[in-house]
Amino acid sequence: MPLFPNERSVRTTPEGLLWEPSERWVRGRKGDVTVVDSRRPVLVWEPDLPVPCYAFPREEVRTDLLRPSGNPPTGSHTGSQIFYDLVIEGEAVENAAWTFPAADLAGYIAFEWFLRWGSGLDHWYEEEEEIFIHPRDPHKRVDAMPSSRHVQVEIAGTVVADTHSPVLLFETGLPTRYYIPPEDVRLDLFEPTDHRTGCPYKGRAQYWTLRGVQEAPPNIVWSYHEPLSAVGPIKDRLAFYNEAVEIIVDGRRLDRPVTPFSESLRPPRHR
Repeated sequence: MPLFPNERSVRTTPEGLLWEPSERWVRGRKGDVTVVDSRRPVLVWEPDLPVPCYAFPREEVRTDLLRPSGNPPTGSHTGSQIFYDLVIEGEAVENAAWTFPAADLAGYIAFEWFLRWGSGLDHWYEEEEEIFIHPRDPHKRVDAMPSSRHVQVEIAGTVVADTHSPVLLFETGLPTRYYIPPEDVRLDLFEPTDHRTGCPYKGRAQYWTLRGVQEAPPNIVWSYHEPLSAVGPIKDRLAFYNEAVEIIVDGRRLDRPVTPFSESLRPPRHR
């Protein structure tokens, strides 16, 4: 008998979808209304999206709150057949849910999360933990490891951070991020902004912008004041986008990586 039973392996559909059952208890709310309460969700990966979504058995969804969409989008999901509007107390969220045509996923309904603001539910939970942006990929690792490497950060020729006690964050599919103690960052050169983001692996981040340097994009440095427990060592430390700054580790200047963030981090005059 195999160590992991067949029903837990990743499967492929003729449409190019990947999917696998999840054992997590997942709930989704819109306002005070629980729309999804599922102990038998499946994770689905679409070919053109880097992150998964959940799909749920119909019997674990408040289908009485769904109506067929009158204005379904085209090309937003792989081979999607039917879209639904979510209607609660007379207020409709267009195309909040959909079905996949794959035979393996017949009887399942998927919902928008937060990749498209305002198009999905307000809050999602795995067990008792709130999840942000998108479901966590069980095949992706995020490790925060204290280190004694010598890390320096330069922007436009100025050293803005210099530390021998970084926390290195290794995240599958992204470059290593170097989280630096605030006392080792020239915070006097930066100003806080109103920009905020959420991450299903780390939590909610706040940002700073470098004053008066046109070569530096805004919101170039960030920090997690209350990170999720799995990455607790990064608490209150600051990280810089490797894509937009010079990072020197143990005397070696790193190449700037190209990532999905690269285009948005280019200075406006270079876009």
